[in-house]
Amino acid sequence: MCVGKCTRIVGPCLLTLGMLSIVANILLLFPGWAWKYLADGHITKQAKAVPGIWGGGITVLLAATHITAVGWRCAGCSDCGTRRNAFLSVVLSKLALLGSAACFVMSGVGLTNGPLCLYNTSIHEHGHGPRWGYPFLDPNSQTFDTRISIQTKNYLYDWSLWSTCLEPVGIVTWNVCLFSILLLISAAEMVLASLQIINGCFGCLCGFCDGK
Repeated sequence: MCVGKCTRIVGPCLLTLGMLSIVANILLLFPGWAWKYLADGHITKQAKAVPGIWGGGITVLLAATHITAVGWRCAGCSDCGTRRNAFLSVVLSKLALLGSAACFVMSGVGLTNGPLCLYNTSIHEHGHGPRWGYPFLDPNSQTFDTRISIQTKNYLYDWSLWSTCLEPVGIVTWNVCLFSILLLISAAEMVLASLQIINGCFGCLCGFCDGK
């Protein structure tokens, strides 16, 4: 039957996605490959919360490791069809689903809010000048050429606004790309974890091993 075969596919896929999620989140902590922004605390708060490490990474890897191990056992039908393994697979898959969902939500917020960066504040603000903050959330921030509030536009669709951030260099591109990657990874993890939950429920009823 297909329960064991599905396990052998889902496990390695989740392992790969979990590792990619961790790598993507680690890169978010080092914009432009520089260490100083993390040391100075100038990192976007959603990146600093590392949802790609604990959410889309560790929780998914825990489930993926067990699922993959069960899948290899199923290949030889070596005590893989026990209800205990099936139940544990369901529990860990639910944990992976929650972790990847949290990663998806936090990555979406990080992408929507924009990065923490050094930018010029409004000339109407007392003590105006460059400061660290979230310009795409700050109503006092302005673009350099038009002096029009960037709040009237969505920075994700207007690339001309990306020059609002002075430092780190290329931070908008860096965050948009990596948060988008985390969104895609966590979405795929949610689909696979949900599939494994269903697969594990069938395993509880009839076992994982092919032919059983």
